[in-house]
Amino acid sequence: MDKIEKCELCGSDDYLNFHHLIPRTLHSTKKFRKLFDKTYMKTHGIWICKDSCHRQIHRFISEKEMGIIYNTKELLLTHEEVKKYIDWRKKRI
Repeated sequence: MDKIEKCELCGSDDYLNFHHLIPRTLHSTKKFRKLFDKTYMKTHGIWICKDSCHRQIHRFISEKEMGIIYNTKELLLTHEEVKKYIDWRKKRI
């Protein structure tokens, strides 16, 4: 969970925060405890700009859907709306 200097999605150097690719609200559910190790869930994520990319991702994808389907950076970028947003954001930096 080493902090980096630029958003891993758009490349912005705005305020970054750690985005759990398996949302913390799911860490205590039976299904996710069965699928993933506790340490893995806590540390599996990416550093992204909080006010832009992070906010938009949560607008486009539910937490459950994120934990089950879009739980890697690569899979996250296959989501059509996320991909469109990131492409749009990169042009404005």
